[in-house]
Amino acid sequence: MPDTPRPNAAKGIARSLRVYHRDADRTRRMDALNGRFVGQDGLVFDIGAHVGDRVASFRRLGARVVAIEPQPAAMRVLRLLFRADPGVTLVSGAVGAEPGTAQMFLNTANPTVSTLSRDFIAAAEGAPGWEGQTWDTTQEVAVTTLDALIAAHGLPDFVKIDVEGHEPEVLRGLTQALPALSFEITTIQRDPALHALETVARLGDYRFNLSLGEDHALTLQDWVDAASMAKILRDLPHEANSGDVYARKG
Repeated sequence: MPDTPRPNAAKGIARSLRVYHRDADRTRRMDALNGRFVGQDGLVFDIGAHVGDRVASFRRLGARVVAIEPQPAAMRVLRLLFRADPGVTLVSGAVGAEPGTAQMFLNTANPTVSTLSRDFIAAAEGAPGWEGQTWDTTQEVAVTTLDALIAAHGLPDFVKIDVEGHEPEVLRGLTQALPALSFEITTIQRDPALHALETVARLGDYRFNLSLGEDHALTLQDWVDAASMAKILRDLPHEANSGDVYARKG
């Protein structure tokens, strides 16, 4: 059956485009941060590419990008933005611990928080700052793994993971250390980030840093070990809301 856009979905995607593509200062900060991990002729996996603002940043830096996105409305945007760009490979689907299919819960009014995690939705219910969020429809999506993506596209220099509480499952599908990666943290549900942190630390000798909200700047002057980052994540005030943990080898 064709994935005909729902009216609410079109409004939600339009909102995402305004938020993520029209802030020049945010774009400059994003490019500066991403440039610490990847450059010309590098390879990036963007897991949860949404409307492609990070894809565009990695391309400005000269990197090739494999962009993975399960939401049909977001994938339509990605095709419009990047279908003529040979440096971008689009993969329709999600990433998890094992290949197969999964049910995705879509927040059509605010698609940036659509998720494969029921626990994420439960954590958001009644949380300050999350009032009115509704996951109003579901979609079955194909699931691949990071190991399978590496087999198909090569070892990436950097992997960005932003999948609303599903981050540990994404990392369970990886069996080798990567040069660098990032994964999202939300203060309504810290356990997934802590589990993701443990998984990354088991894969190799990593050091960690943190970027909060949409700052696109590292908050720590010095990179820290996994135990120190875990304490930082536990101690974050609820008002911090979200951010990204960055990991690099050595």
